[in-house]
Amino acid sequence: MKNKTYLIGGVCVATVAFCLPLTAQTMATTPSSPSASRATASPAASSGKLSTRPIPFHGMILSVDRRAKTFAIAGKKMSRVFQLTEKTSITKGGNTANMQDIAENEEASGSYLKNADGTLEAKTVKLGPMSAGEKTKEGTKKLKSSASPAASATPSPVKY
Repeated sequence: MKNKTYLIGGVCVATVAFCLPLTAQTMATTPSSPSASRATASPAASSGKLSTRPIPFHGMILSVDRRAKTFAIAGKKMSRVFQLTEKTSITKGGNTANMQDIAENEEASGSYLKNADGTLEAKTVKLGPMSAGEKTKEGTKKLKSSASPAASATPSPVKY
């Protein structure tokens, strides 16, 4: 029994000794000079965009600032402020709209990109309630993500 304990302890120490050099090799090193960091910067960071794919949003408009071309959406934990640009596509009832059509206490949905400086740039804005098709798509996404693996792993009873 004593020999087994020593053997297991020795295997554990050997495993740690072999794994430490591997983790040290895979860790990212930071450049020592600022010029090296500029050379390795990604194209997304240099253009000011952090996310490359649009992120969906939906909620009630809390406030609108027409001078700054921004609007805020109420969230569960905190509100988010979206910046409108000349590239932002705004629609209301299927028709094109503009900044003047955005009003407080109105339902809005759409997509945005997160910039490197932390601002949220609205890509599309749909004013008004979501259509039945959009609600169904959103509902099925929630159902798929909330399904438990234990429930799906249970075999169905076999009838003879």
